[in-house]
Amino acid sequence: MKTKIKYSWLLCLLVFSACNSWIDITPSDRLNEDMLFKDRRGFEKAINGIYVGLADRSLYGRNMSAGAIDMMAQYYKYGSGTDLNSLLGDYNYEYKDVKEIFQDYWEKAYALILNCNIIIEKCEERKEVLSDVYYRLYKGEALALRAMLHLDLLRLFGPVYDETSKSVESIPYVTNSDANISSLLAAESVLNLVIGDLETAADFLKEVDPILTEGVRNEANISGDNSLYYRQYRLNYYAVQALLVRAYVWGQRKGEALAIAERIIGEVQVEGAEIFPFVTNEAAKDATNPDRVFSTEVMFALYDSYRGKEIQDKLFLPTLDQIYTFTGKHLELGNEYSFYASENDYRRGIWANYSDAGKTVSYHRKYEDVPEGKSTSFGCMIPLIRLSELYLIAAECCEDFTKAKNYLDKVRNSRNCPSSSVTESTLMEEITKECRREFLGEGQMFFFYKRKAMQQIPNGRFEREEDSPIKVMNINDYVVPLPESETDMRTN
Repeated sequence: MKTKIKYSWLLCLLVFSACNSWIDITPSDRLNEDMLFKDRRGFEKAINGIYVGLADRSLYGRNMSAGAIDMMAQYYKYGSGTDLNSLLGDYNYEYKDVKEIFQDYWEKAYALILNCNIIIEKCEERKEVLSDVYYRLYKGEALALRAMLHLDLLRLFGPVYDETSKSVESIPYVTNSDANISSLLAAESVLNLVIGDLETAADFLKEVDPILTEGVRNEANISGDNSLYYRQYRLNYYAVQALLVRAYVWGQRKGEALAIAERIIGEVQVEGAEIFPFVTNEAAKDATNPDRVFSTEVMFALYDSYRGKEIQDKLFLPTLDQIYTFTGKHLELGNEYSFYASENDYRRGIWANYSDAGKTVSYHRKYEDVPEGKSTSFGCMIPLIRLSELYLIAAECCEDFTKAKNYLDKVRNSRNCPSSSVTESTLMEEITKECRREFLGEGQMFFFYKRKAMQQIPNGRFEREEDSPIKVMNINDYVVPLPESETDMRTN
């Protein structure tokens, strides 16, 4: 991987617009970098820059959350033409517009990885300007961020992971800030490096992360320094453990995934002292400002003050046919596929109907702006890891059916739904449905289908009456080709 990235650490973010074939680090860039890391505040700006960068529209600020990746999960209706929705829904990766989406994602993800690597290096080089708490905190978070980005790159561009494909070359795992080319590694090697980084990050964080003793602290510090607050918006210790669960289950290592999931559930769900409590009925059904992201149970989220304009308005606004839109028209829920478990399901409140000129359409409101005058902790939240994922993975990995059903029902009951009538033979089908209900707008469902190598999934296409409610998947549909800039560079 060699991507030309001009960056300014004084701005805390890489300049993403200058991507070509070499990492270009000038003497003045290095000077700015040294100035930035002269004290703890500089480290704080640098790590904040990573979190801001994650909310880029090509990353989790749209494409890798509610946009392109959810279209590939068949959440939304699409036709049979060459508009972007249809191309993504049919996995036509050879088209220019689709290639650009994944080219941008690749470049910007690796740009942020480079930033992480510089922070990790500077934690050692300038250790004297940091207390032990901040040294462990910044290095732990940077390692975890590097691992998270590589894991998602692997899940997108790598093979459907199994005993045969795990030796297939996939992506580079970049661990330095120099201009050397990083080799493409086997999927198993990448996954092992992800796990190693996450385990190291957890070791760094477990001694100093205030979430372990003070909770999420999702409020401003009265003394003015918020560096140890708002832990839901940082890759905190528990979120790192959840990422380990995600990585282990991706590698088909169910025993390790289950052990960590059960341990973390036990730690964060102590009755009366829950660190990530499930959403309350009052919050989910508030008449004027419902919590549609179920914010209290989110283990890691991005803060995006433009969430309403850049996700809600450009993907889901029901009047998009008449104004500028990212996709060409508003995204509307595709095939129902027994979508909600009950008419009382809190998640049904994510949708509303809009009528105009005798036509009524449904539209998605998960990322709708908070009403004017309302102050909440969730109005700018883009969830990336939530507690229910641990329960659903535990249900999938648990060999004890009674325990597995209990994990599944815990999620259902927390959504105001009755316990399931699932049997051992239908357990995986019900887990799949629950995941689909749970991760709408959060970019996880396509990866679930890929991890399970599912040959049939719900079909979002709607144009013809004869269209089947089931889409038959080819294994190649799950593998996004490496960007041409990367393959061309390696060929040449």
